[in-house]
Amino acid sequence: MASETTAGTIAPATSADGVWGFSRAQLAALGVLIAFLAIAPFFLYPVFLMKLLCFALFACAFNLLIGYVGLLSFGHAAYFGMGGYIAGYTAKAYGISPEIAVLAGAAVAGIQGWVFGWIAIRRQGIYFAMITLAMAQMVYFFCVQAPFTGGEDGIQAIPRGSLFGSISLASDMTMYWFVAAVFLIGFLLVHRIIHSPYGQVLKAIRENEPRATSLGYRTDDYKLVAFILSATLAGVAGGVKSLVFGIATLTDVHWSMSGEVVLMTLVGGLGTVFGPVVGAAVIVTMQNYLAEMGAWVTVIQGAIFVAVVLAFRRGIVGEIAHALRVKL
Repeated sequence: MASETTAGTIAPATSADGVWGFSRAQLAALGVLIAFLAIAPFFLYPVFLMKLLCFALFACAFNLLIGYVGLLSFGHAAYFGMGGYIAGYTAKAYGISPEIAVLAGAAVAGIQGWVFGWIAIRRQGIYFAMITLAMAQMVYFFCVQAPFTGGEDGIQAIPRGSLFGSISLASDMTMYWFVAAVFLIGFLLVHRIIHSPYGQVLKAIRENEPRATSLGYRTDDYKLVAFILSATLAGVAGGVKSLVFGIATLTDVHWSMSGEVVLMTLVGGLGTVFGPVVGAAVIVTMQNYLAEMGAWVTVIQGAIFVAVVLAFRRGIVGEIAHALRVKL
């Protein structure tokens, strides 16, 4: 394993990297997270928890790109929404098992990420962001017109099916354990990526791309692979969400969804492992419990976003980690 120096070079890892790349603080936080996943469905509504976990995985996928490569994508809803459409359509039209449906959605999202990333990474900064937004809007209008998406009605009555052809997911509690397992696998995969030698190169590119290039790294190739991985995980999150709620609609592929995942990541803590999970929990909880306030939910979200930017520049988890002088 390797670690990054402030100059953007790659240096050998030290014992501070902890166990499997987890620091002691991160291991403690992981223990709390697993304990929460284990006991939460007995005290909270499972469907609410499943929505939270889907968006948490979505935010983790987005954070892999912006937090560790420094690429701000305004089009991640394209992969999240298309993953939902493909998973929902294949499950309903062909009756395939849920795990295959989710993998199909992830595969299509990954291909999208490869094509869109190949175009977008040729630019940087605001130009990169605008290109990703433009291509995501193309996907949105495609979904409006494509026959298999159902247009404005979406794909409804998507069956949850049976996991591996034998475990029925009709029960909310059974479905929850499936979603929790997918989230945990995705979360650990993201952690492994960012703490691998490949992940250290990504951080070096984020800190000083010309320096990484001068060291012989083909930075565009590294960024493209990160884009594909991020898009694929976003597709997994979208696919699982469509199975949970039995519907895939234009809402998930709309540009506002891209803004929502940006908000989740910034509120939780950009470039932190657990930040996107906390940010997703805050935003989804607000949407759920303040739903009766109607349009005021958006106003409250905006106020919280402004407060976080002004008072918590590192996000919730980032500020906690800074105060405790630990790595989260």
